[in-house]
Amino acid sequence: MSRSTFRFWFSIIVIPTFLVIAVLAYFAWRQSVPGVRAIIDPAPRWIAVKTPLTVDLIAVRGGLRSVEIRLKQGSARVVLAQQVFTGPPSNTQRVGIQVAGGTLGLREGSATLDVLARDGFWRPIRVDDRPVLTLPITLDFSPPSLEVVAATRYWAQGGGGLVVMRSKGASRVAVGVGRLAFPAYAAGPPDGNLYVALVALPWDNTSGTPITGMAQDEAGNTTTRNVAVEIKPRRFKTDVIDIKEDFLERKLPELLPERGGAIPRTELLGAFLTVNRDRRKQAEEMKRALASKTQPRPLWDGAFMQPRNTKVFSNFAETRTYRYQGRDVDTQIHFGYDLAAVRHAPVPAANSGTVVFAGPLLIYGNAVVLDHGLGLQTLYGHLSTIGVKEGEQIEKGQELGRTGDTGLALGDHLHYEVLIQGVSVTPLEWWDARWIRDHIGRPLREASLPLVQSIMPESAHDQAPPSRRRRAVPPRSQSSPSSQSPSRSTAPRVESP
Repeated sequence: MSRSTFRFWFSIIVIPTFLVIAVLAYFAWRQSVPGVRAIIDPAPRWIAVKTPLTVDLIAVRGGLRSVEIRLKQGSARVVLAQQVFTGPPSNTQRVGIQVAGGTLGLREGSATLDVLARDGFWRPIRVDDRPVLTLPITLDFSPPSLEVVAATRYWAQGGGGLVVMRSKGASRVAVGVGRLAFPAYAAGPPDGNLYVALVALPWDNTSGTPITGMAQDEAGNTTTRNVAVEIKPRRFKTDVIDIKEDFLERKLPELLPERGGAIPRTELLGAFLTVNRDRRKQAEEMKRALASKTQPRPLWDGAFMQPRNTKVFSNFAETRTYRYQGRDVDTQIHFGYDLAAVRHAPVPAANSGTVVFAGPLLIYGNAVVLDHGLGLQTLYGHLSTIGVKEGEQIEKGQELGRTGDTGLALGDHLHYEVLIQGVSVTPLEWWDARWIRDHIGRPLREASLPLVQSIMPESAHDQAPPSRRRRAVPPRSQSSPSSQSPSRSTAPRVESP
């Protein structure tokens, strides 16, 4: 074959074939570029009366152009959201919607959630009518039932109480106090559908804050009921604590080990504020976290005990002003009681329970936290030694350790707290057998729930208001429960800053 003939056939066959292959390859590449991905995390299982949905859209090329979110049930289709994206092309978009399930015109039961999305990248064959995400969904628009069966009637600021509720169809039952939620636990026979919640009123609870029972099912449908109570306000004491340089030089290396030893005098104040603010806040967060380890049943029995031969010399919810070198440098709230006794005195368990924490606890030094069930816990801080281990079952009066001055403590003493779901309440109520009988035992009896037999009153008559009942005998050096101001010891100041 002559060269001219070869060139002719090459130009007629080979070059066009190559061009066709190149064009096909280009089209194939265009077609192979992945389309839009849609992510809903966590993937919803239910659509309720009100359900929030957040869809994250990701395009590989071309930017996102539009999205449609719809529900499909049989032949019925309901568009939940449509959006066209304008402006500069972006390969990521987030779409948030609130689905009002009860207004969709669909029946309860199975359905499918589809997400259709389109990017701006050209492809030879468009498949925009196909969902980029399909999820099976259950439609549930029926909220659970909820009834308040019994509750503590008279509450005090900084104190506690108990609420019994009946609910069917709920996966979560709780009592709300402002922004706080106190879980309720199933109690009694299963067919009774009863739930019990121990509830704390924070020391700074404001007048008019409602106490609300709440039941929620798996779909998120919620029912609420008001809990009718009377709340007595309290006044809490104030104090001024002088912080000395020698105390800070001795204590701060223990509380700030990351500083690597002695802290220069010019940095003492800043280091103290780090401990008194940041470490204190971290300690509060740890106490809240420990509440998750509670048992769903009461482990305690009867009144809680105050250690023998101790005196309260720092009050619950006391507002403390810290003074350094003659000027006020900080203000914090002191929770619990500081109890004075002899040096390295035995520390007994206030009631039976389980050890959920035993070790260093920031400003509280060596500490033990006992769980008594239903979210009720006690904390024992500033110990010199700890004699129990996490997970150990403890009997009332059993020695937990010895008093000391570890942590942010001026001297040897016991820091003692009562906590409900990590919220500190006055210990004085739980030292008072009559208070426990009237405020905890009575609503249990009204609901026919003998969870703690020893605290059940003989009858279920309405609880008498505090102004009409006999004052409880204050434990040792304490004043009456209504004042919440136990008398101070005349011993030298050794409290927890």
